[in-house]
Amino acid sequence: MDGAVGISPCKSPKGSVRRGYLGVCVALCLVLRSEATSPAKSCDKSCFSGTCTNGTCECDYGWVGDQCQHCQGRFKLTDLSGSLTDGPVNYKYKTKCTWLIEGYPNAVLRLRFSHFATECSWDHMYVYDGDSIYSPLIAVFSGLIVPESRRNETVPEVVTSSGYALLHFFSDAAYNLTGFNIAYSINSCPNNCSGHGRCSPANSASGRVYCECDDYWKGEACNIPYCKNNCGSPDHGYCDLTGEKLCVCNDSWQGPDCSLSVPSTEAFWVLPSVKPSAQSSGRASHQALVHSGLMWVVGGKLHRLSSLLKDDIFMFGGKLEVTSANVTDELWVFNIPGRAWSLQKPSLPPPYAVEGHTSHVVELPGGDLVMLTFFGYSPIYSYINKVQEYNIRTNSWQVVSPGGAVVQGGYGHSSVYDEASGCVFVHGGYKALGSNKYDTLPSLWILAESGSARYLHSAALLSGTVLVFGGNTHNDTSQSNGAKCFSADFLAYDIACDKWTVLPRPGLHRDINRFGHSAVVSNGSMYIYGGFSGPLLNDVLAYTPPSCPAFSNPIACAAAGPGVRCHWVNGRCLAWEPRSSEQVVPAAFCIKSTDNSEERCFRFSDCASCTANTEGCQWCEDRKCISASSNCTVVSRFLKSNPPTYMWRFCFRLANCRSCSLNSNCQWEPQQQECQAMPGQLCGEGWHHVGEACLRINSSRESYDNTQHYCKNLGGNIASLLTDKRVNFVLEELQKYQLQGKSALLSPQTLSPWVGLRKINVSYWAWEDMSPFTNTSLRWLPGEPSDSGFCAYLERAQVAGLKANPCTSTTDGLICPKSLSARPCKTPCSLRTSCANCTSQPTECMWCSSTQRCVDSSAYVISFPYGQCLEWQTQDCTAQNCSGLRTCAECLERAECGWCGDPTNTGKGVCMEGSYRGPMKTAAARVGPRVRDMVLDQSLCSSDRGYNWAFIQCPACQCNGHSRCVNSSVCEHCGNLTSGTHCQSCMPGYYGDPINGGKCNACKCNNHANVCHVNSGKCYCTTKGIKGDHCQLCDSENRYLGNPLRGTCYYNLLIDYQFTFSLLQEDDRHYTAINFMATPEQNLDMSINASNNFNLNITWSFSSTAGTISGEEMPIIARTNIKEHRDSFSCEKFNFRLHHNITFYVYVTNFSWPIKIQVGILFHTTEFTFTLKPRITTVFLLILQLMRERQQMASRPFASVAVALDAGSDREELLQAVPKPIAMEPCWGSRAGVLTVLLYLPRVPSGIPPPGQSGMVLSHTHTHTRHYMLLW
Repeated sequence: MDGAVGISPCKSPKGSVRRGYLGVCVALCLVLRSEATSPAKSCDKSCFSGTCTNGTCECDYGWVGDQCQHCQGRFKLTDLSGSLTDGPVNYKYKTKCTWLIEGYPNAVLRLRFSHFATECSWDHMYVYDGDSIYSPLIAVFSGLIVPESRRNETVPEVVTSSGYALLHFFSDAAYNLTGFNIAYSINSCPNNCSGHGRCSPANSASGRVYCECDDYWKGEACNIPYCKNNCGSPDHGYCDLTGEKLCVCNDSWQGPDCSLSVPSTEAFWVLPSVKPSAQSSGRASHQALVHSGLMWVVGGKLHRLSSLLKDDIFMFGGKLEVTSANVTDELWVFNIPGRAWSLQKPSLPPPYAVEGHTSHVVELPGGDLVMLTFFGYSPIYSYINKVQEYNIRTNSWQVVSPGGAVVQGGYGHSSVYDEASGCVFVHGGYKALGSNKYDTLPSLWILAESGSARYLHSAALLSGTVLVFGGNTHNDTSQSNGAKCFSADFLAYDIACDKWTVLPRPGLHRDINRFGHSAVVSNGSMYIYGGFSGPLLNDVLAYTPPSCPAFSNPIACAAAGPGVRCHWVNGRCLAWEPRSSEQVVPAAFCIKSTDNSEERCFRFSDCASCTANTEGCQWCEDRKCISASSNCTVVSRFLKSNPPTYMWRFCFRLANCRSCSLNSNCQWEPQQQECQAMPGQLCGEGWHHVGEACLRINSSRESYDNTQHYCKNLGGNIASLLTDKRVNFVLEELQKYQLQGKSALLSPQTLSPWVGLRKINVSYWAWEDMSPFTNTSLRWLPGEPSDSGFCAYLERAQVAGLKANPCTSTTDGLICPKSLSARPCKTPCSLRTSCANCTSQPTECMWCSSTQRCVDSSAYVISFPYGQCLEWQTQDCTAQNCSGLRTCAECLERAECGWCGDPTNTGKGVCMEGSYRGPMKTAAARVGPRVRDMVLDQSLCSSDRGYNWAFIQCPACQCNGHSRCVNSSVCEHCGNLTSGTHCQSCMPGYYGDPINGGKCNACKCNNHANVCHVNSGKCYCTTKGIKGDHCQLCDSENRYLGNPLRGTCYYNLLIDYQFTFSLLQEDDRHYTAINFMATPEQNLDMSINASNNFNLNITWSFSSTAGTISGEEMPIIARTNIKEHRDSFSCEKFNFRLHHNITFYVYVTNFSWPIKIQVGILFHTTEFTFTLKPRITTVFLLILQLMRERQQMASRPFASVAVALDAGSDREELLQAVPKPIAMEPCWGSRAGVLTVLLYLPRVPSGIPPPGQSGMVLSHTHTHTRHYMLLW
């Protein structure tokens, strides 16, 4: 039994031992062992989701990878409980996996995320309550939801109630993480009742169960404790067991268990028992405001920010789902008492339509009420660093120009307004840096950083402290550093001391991580509503900080906090509040920081930000920001008019081309994709940079028309002096001209230059750019314009002004402009409406196929912060809907599609939107162009008519309608001129697209090719020199003549030359023939040789029509399988003198690629001797005359020759090279020519010729030529 050695139990694909088949397995193994000389090769690595066959893992359906370790497909799970995972290792790039869990109708499915770690904001898991992506979306997970170390965080659980659950996972190509493990169960108790109850069946036939909680525990999962310590009964309060099961505190006590006094020196969190109404569904990116004790919630997932003024709510901007740009500049007002919305129509519209901004209604010192809108994102101008102001009284908008630090615009920041001081505190946000690099904005303007970057968080102002909660803290671009998408961070910014503190996280026995929520303040507490943490939330969290009056002495009062700032006033502890914007920060009572001030100052990279902060910094002339205590040679103060210290950082913070082009001092650099300050010498020598243009003043005396011509040659018209800056510059330059003349002891040079101002009609003067004359500070001199002329010049007498003059007259001086405008900015991504034009430049825009939107690459995350984009492309646009997908495999790669196979069961079918139960169609009523309201319609793929609906896995037979299958999956015989394992290609000699029943057509190549491109039908011509999609043209540009429609093409050989044809490139692989033709005038020698064997045929004809008429040619030579041939053709056989059009045709055929062919045709000279007769003198004189002609032609200037000399070449190498001419001009007939050679002259040992002499010369000679030409 040696053959049994090493036999192991047979395993199922998942690895479990199948004992019932052990006997059969052993018998089979023994047979194989006896017939083979060696055992089957084992796999080097384990096959996780497949079987090892001959050393290679064969993966189960839906799994890929060399170890079958990555999911990539669709799966169906029907067990009552189980789990799903992306694989045992990190998931791969560009993964798309879908799981359908099928229960029974209306069964409750519970999904428990035991581990989840993906790239935040890019790699998402979508959970639908149903059997398709058209079912209700209940959660979108991304980031580190459940990391390896859970700490005190709870494991999230998601519930569906339709009897189905569809989970779809998509990852991009950046970086990957460990993935996920998700357990599921059908009709089980939530979270196993958290260990504080028991699971009991409900009193119904549905089979559902519920948790019976232990005492003092409540909630669906028995996870919420209540009435701790019996609420301190009876002194502090009592436990209400009949209602909400919570503590009801006495008047002097507070807190979730009535353990804190009123007021209290401790902070606490509670979950208010708020019963949601039908309209209070979960929402995020909304705005909450408090009015008359009620919290009003406006918008949701639209980023539309609101402000409150008395009884009106102002809502500006935000994202819409019904416009191509998606961001609006509308301003709406909601009147609370009247419960009505009204659209405002400002007299001046807002400069920027934005989303992700913040707004506050404030009162200006003059009494005007304005709404200030901070930053935000514009799909046209990218991240906005402006403050927009809406004046309620005048109903108009303007852009505010604040002083202080240079700020970068952000999206999703928070801001709070302190009415007492008139200050707005802005924190965080998402921004773009440089060339598509991402970062968040941890601090703005003059205050200290929090040290924790975030966006879509909330902020509230309480007791002199800005409280910041939650947000998205993900800031990783190439690898994960552990930052979470959904944060429960709790920070406090102490305004008085300019200091940040991290506060303890809420201990509320549940997961409260979130972003996109809102926060309001009422009765000394902060209320947080809604947000997003996978599912949309509609809960309320309440935080009450310590109360300053609870501290009874100055020491305790000063030490209060963190999270509150108190100070002792007149024997009482009171909350500190800033009273004015000029109040000193940090305050005198603050403890001085021991941090390194040099490090804090060094992070500021511009003068404005360096000198406008609370860090005690100063700006030095060497462009460094250091602490005020350090030595600085020259201290600079911030001046906006100083471009070197201000404009560089200002331009750098403009995020795209259009926002950059709005500032005349900035220019967009398309290669680096960043906005840069204009350099001082941008205009070039002789030009002056004035505003947006370059100006040049010339003192020439010209007429207006000649001046216009001169300026046009420089790139523009005569200068239009439209701005004060241009006028002042010109006047200053004219003054300089006059002063320079005086300083040089010359007569003063007074210029009166033409300006670009002409009379258009009887009463209308306009600048050359057609701007009206009123758009300038220049005025006519007294008595002007006169009727003396129709053109204007600038006269600088006592007062500078304009005078009219005939356009043909001359004046001293002219002014020309040159535009600085670079290439126009490209169409914004948001205005591109198709995938093709969106992805024409892959690094600029991204196309989301599920929403049919094009977004800027730097704004993808903020465009879809809640995972609204199922899949995106930056190139290779595929079909944008299911019907455009032509194979079942492509169809099932799209989560929204299913495949309807036709009754033939040959692989033909139609891809259409659908679910597991069947295809779906658009409902009759739809809201918005991209809202997918779909309904099931199984008649679109009716099984009664023989159609087969596939949603999880494609049918086994996939022959594209050109064959039936044997063994259910093998195409028996591909018909209709097709080939391939799935009949997916056309046979050689045919082209087309046979996919899904497509047709193949014969190649149309005019008998000059056997095959063509399988898709386009472009022929691969087999004869060199024939070209065209159908081999219908000769390559005349390269000396090929003929007519391939009636014959073939020939290369027209020159006599006395040798040609080399190198057919070595990949494009030459289809060539098997090349033809030549020559028309000699006398005897000739012919030679042909090649690197491979070939067949040779040589013919001749009295005509040079290049083989267009068959039967004309007479054969001379016919040889096969040769590499070389030489031959001569003389007048004895071919009467060249009588027949001047004798043409030889050479056919080189049947060779293989690659090949190099040499062919040459030379005149044959016959040797003879002169008989000494009296006529020898005449012959001798003719020879002497010919020699004199050659000498004269060689000595006269013949032509110019450009020579490129390499100074680094070694002279020894040059001397050893084979001498050859550097240029040649053949004479008529190509029997002679003028050659040009480069000669070294004798030189001294140093190699440097003497002064006035040359080291080399160009020499020419007229000679009889038999040179060679090399063709590639």
